[in-house]
Amino acid sequence: MLLTNIDCVPGKEIKQHFGLVSGSTVRAKHFVGDFFAGLKNVVGGELKGYTELLEEARGEAVNRMADQAAQFGANAIINIRFSTSSVAAGAAELYAYGTAVLVG
Repeated sequence: MLLTNIDCVPGKEIKQHFGLVSGSTVRAKHFVGDFFAGLKNVVGGELKGYTELLEEARGEAVNRMADQAAQFGANAIINIRFSTSSVAAGAAELYAYGTAVLVG
């Protein structure tokens, strides 16, 4: 599956358009991780636990989006975008979406 955030795949022609596809996941950090992240906020620095959490969430959302595109018969997703939103205290949704196409 070709994935791109631009509106085409360079060197390829769009043969068929399948429309919007998306994938999402809701993730929460456990209490101990939140506690140590709070301490890190006081002294500064990267919150590595949250960085890893978001990397995993992006990967899961993209995989779900690609699975949906494959069900349509697409071999590429163009115009990929990401969105995040808070859904509960300590939990966030990561949403990936794009346009499923067949390129050749």
